Amino acid sequence: MEREFVKGIIETLLFITDKPLNKEKIVELIADKEVKEDLVIELINEIATQYIKSSAIELREVAGGYQFSTKPDYSEYVRRLYRDRTLLRLSPSSLETLAIVAYRQPITKAEIEETRGVDSTSVIDTLLEKKLIKIIGRKEIPGRPLLYGTTQDFLKQFGLNSLTDLPPVDQFLSENEQQETQEFVQENVSTKNSSEQEFSTYVEKDDEKKITDL
Repeated sequence: MEREFVKGIIETLLFITDKPLNKEKIVELIADKEVKEDLVIELINEIATQYIKSSAIELREVAGGYQFSTKPDYSEYVRRLYRDRTLLRLSPSSLETLAIVAYRQPITKAEIEETRGVDSTSVIDTLLEKKLIKIIGRKEIPGRPLLYGTTQDFLKQFGLNSLTDLPPVDQFLSENEQQETQEFVQENVSTKNSSEQEFSTYVEKDDEKKITDL
């Protein structure tokens, strides 16, 4: 299979997909023993470079895979076109809760409510329904409360490749808030070290598996 033809296949797959494709999936779809992952990555980089130079579309690494998307300069016009179909029409309380989960996961409902200071049942249900958060296990404390974390859809919707791409919390805080946050973290790290086995155990689950004894 010729290199340019393989490149065309990859470009076609990335153009038509409605979710990010990783290199393993692309190799599987091409199904040619001569097409390896290193070649796929090389061709993806070439495609990305071509679009940077000559298009309003760009190839991005998102949620562990690759997908075409609109360049930021043009995103407002896409929102106008699909204003009534936009998935992320979240209330301020939903955005606040989602941010708490994103930065503090794995986290329980009680911990979310302690941070927000209000009941968060309906907000959590909304985020679960929109598949922006998911149940990832149970915390090994009395009552074994559910633990929540973000999903691949969360990464995709916010244009992130992984959670490490989240902006630092400090940039959203005032100087006093940063100091308070540092003191809080130091205090909680000390507490966690003294009771790690009792309070920090949780069970990771795949998206398609059910949590035992829910």
